[in-house]
Amino acid sequence: MPRASAAAAAITAQQLLSTATGLFASRGFGAVSVDDVARATGVTRGAVYHHYDNKAGLFLAVATKLQLDVAEAVTRAAEAAGEDALERLQAGSRAFLDAITTGPAVQILLTDAPSVIGWEEWRRLDAENSAAHLRDALRSIGIASDRLEATAVLLSGAMNEAALWIAQHSDPAAARRQAHAALERLLVSIRP
Repeated sequence: MPRASAAAAAITAQQLLSTATGLFASRGFGAVSVDDVARATGVTRGAVYHHYDNKAGLFLAVATKLQLDVAEAVTRAAEAAGEDALERLQAGSRAFLDAITTGPAVQILLTDAPSVIGWEEWRRLDAENSAAHLRDALRSIGIASDRLEATAVLLSGAMNEAALWIAQHSDPAAARRQAHAALERLLVSIRP
């Protein structure tokens, strides 16, 4: 019986995460309550508190999952680009912009996360996921170790700002094309 209970608990936790992702993405953190998430999932408030402690804990779990999803999109795109290190960096960077400016990532990671979980936690999540891939890609194109961290921080900041610009643009598709083109020129220019 404990196995069934553990399995059911894992399913409930995943359902809560999925429901919360949709609600936070569509309404924003401030407009979603624990009761909203529980009701939409078909569980009690107690279930939310049991799995995630509080609304902030639930949001952190959602943001962490989305950061992992973005990092996975970056990795898939880079690996599919072939063996050339610059092409892999460009493909991964395009994938980052696309993944973070579509779906729930826009509202959750770009708009709400910095204020809800704080900049330090937001940066930690980014550093463990997409930024880690960026540092590896920069190293693979030959960026010297004494310039690696500064280059990664500068590019990460540029891509995050581009993502915000795309997300807020009246024509996100056109903005995304412009950002991709500008980013590719930038990446070519930093290659030693």
